Amino acid sequence: MIKAVLFDMDGVLIDAKDWHYDALNRALSLFGMPIERDAHLSTYDGLPTKRKLEILSKTRKLPKRLHPFINSLKQDFTAEIAYSKCKPNFLHQRALSRLKAEGFKLAVCSNSIRASVDLMMRLSKLDIYLDFFLSNEDVKHAKPDPEIYVKAIERMGLAPHEVMIVEDNEHGLAAARASGAHVMAVAEVSDVYYEAIKQRIVALAV
Repeated sequence: MIKAVLFDMDGVLIDAKDWHYDALNRALSLFGMPIERDAHLSTYDGLPTKRKLEILSKTRKLPKRLHPFINSLKQDFTAEIAYSKCKPNFLHQRALSRLKAEGFKLAVCSNSIRASVDLMMRLSKLDIYLDFFLSNEDVKHAKPDPEIYVKAIERMGLAPHEVMIVEDNEHGLAAARASGAHVMAVAEVSDVYYEAIKQRIVALAV
């Protein structure tokens, strides 16, 4: 029996994939190293900014001494975009409010930094439905490692088979499956609505 639903944030509850891409590229462009969109989707999508910069240092010789500065710029640019574009989504508010009313425990587990998760959850007005959220700063190993989901499941006092995770990208799906929980894969934020989530939960109970 499913007792909790864990959500990824970017690409699941918040349509922020392009925000992260644009913010990072804005910072990288200052050093002549923007990432092509195809490369971002195939290699970098869903990874923490620090991991993206590590890959760029290995593949394109981005000086490691620039990592802290670029990371800081990227986070500032992300917040700037979020304040402009992050708005409440009725379908998501309805889904989380109904799930909460039905007694499900709810949490967000994101590869974004804590400040970004907190900001976007508040701006989208989804924070009021969550029991808690975890960011990449709350674990030693970010997705695709399952640590963030394992930690969330343990914090809820549940077993993996009592939890369903909603994820969208390759790295997140790998982490979700490795946690031992049930998984609902979505392609975009519009796939995340109450009826779809409940249909998956009901199917798992059969």
